[in-house]
Amino acid sequence: MDELLFSLSKKRGDFVVQPFKGSGKGGQKRNKTMSACRIIHPESGAVAECQEERSYHQNLKKAFRRLLEKPEFVRWHKAKCAEVMGIKATTKEEVDRMMRPENLRIEQWDGKQWAEIEEGKK
Repeated sequence: MDELLFSLSKKRGDFVVQPFKGSGKGGQKRNKTMSACRIIHPESGAVAECQEERSYHQNLKKAFRRLLEKPEFVRWHKAKCAEVMGIKATTKEEVDRMMRPENLRIEQWDGKQWAEIEEGKK
C-alpha cells in the first residue's frame, strides 16, 4: 500500500474556488446561474477554469483535472514531494557539486561554432 506524503484541501485554504456566471451559448439559465468555476492554487500560481457544463459540480471536477495538468502545478507538486521525502537537501547538494568551477565549461560562439574558453583567456 502506498503511503500518503501530504494532502491538499479546499477547507485548509490550499485552493481558492471561485464560482462565476458562465457565458456563451446555453441560453439564459447559463448566463444567470453561478455554474462556471475557477480554481486557483496560490502556492504554485496555477489557475484553471471550466464553464462548458451546465452543472457547477461537473465544472468543478473538470477544473480540478485541468489544474492538476498545469505545468506550474506539476512543478510545484514534484518539488513538494521531494521536500517531504527529504530529497530536496540531496538535490541541492548535487546541484552545488555540479556547479563547482572545475565542473563547468564555458563556451563562446565565434561566428561558425562554439569553442571552449580556456581559463585565463576571456
